[in-house]
Amino acid sequence: MLVVNVIKIVPQGREFTVERFGRYTRTLKPGISILTPFVETIGRRVNMMEQVLDVPKQEVITKDNVSVTVDAIVFIQVMDASAAAYRVDNLIYAITQLAQTNLRTVVGSMELDEVLSQRDHINSRLLATIDDATGPWGVKVARIEIKDLTPPADITNAMARQMKAERERRAVITEAEGEKQAQIARAEGAKQSAILQAEGRREAAYRDAEAREREAEAEAKATAFVSEAIARGDVNAINYFVAQKYVEAFGDLARSPNAKTVIVPADFAGITGTVAGVGELIRSLGGPDATPPVRSAAVPTSTPRKGG
Repeated sequence: MLVVNVIKIVPQGREFTVERFGRYTRTLKPGISILTPFVETIGRRVNMMEQVLDVPKQEVITKDNVSVTVDAIVFIQVMDASAAAYRVDNLIYAITQLAQTNLRTVVGSMELDEVLSQRDHINSRLLATIDDATGPWGVKVARIEIKDLTPPADITNAMARQMKAERERRAVITEAEGEKQAQIARAEGAKQSAILQAEGRREAAYRDAEAREREAEAEAKATAFVSEAIARGDVNAINYFVAQKYVEAFGDLARSPNAKTVIVPADFAGITGTVAGVGELIRSLGGPDATPPVRSAAVPTSTPRKGG
């Protein structure tokens, strides 16, 4: 019995306090220690490992008068065995009650939406408050976590409907934004198409104007040649222009869709003389190798048109 009372073995993760005639004298660390027989005794056996305390569920009324059920867990570790043993009675119960009261205070000062969305803020406030309160007890509060927040059933249903309405609103906004982008894209495409069509018409007009300019230059040169021939006293130049207009008019008359019969003038034979004059004019302008004049031929007075 003497050896058992004098030699003490402290396991790892524990510390024992030593009392001399009921007064605390020292703390035994893990390992073997020797006490003074009949004078020193073991006072408290303190757990120095980190512990998890379960805070019981409780009803808390938020700032906007909504009752929610809240529970939490607290992670603590004893840093000073003597303070934890002699400065507070029933350390675990004291920390649990402290966590409950502070949890009720923090949650009660916030609205329901803030409580549901700001758990980290609640944890931080609780940790700072409880750690300051347990400091004199030689206890370090490592973490505090909210395990569960349960609002009433009617509030839960209202939140579900609100979330559904918010999702539908976002869907409508997304669809409207997509339609807007589609309309912008179609308008941009129509704009580019109109620009390209306008550029095409401008290029075609430029080409048409250039063709008319070339045609006018050719007509001017022909007129100049005819004018020179007339100046030299050659009347066949006039016959050339008359024959040209005569043939063009007669061709338009023949191509008319309303005409059933083509009427040939009685003096059509006079055209041959005009054509002969044109040949003389071309031969006089082109030299000895020019095309010989066209011989006249008999032409009937009236020719029925096919298909009439």
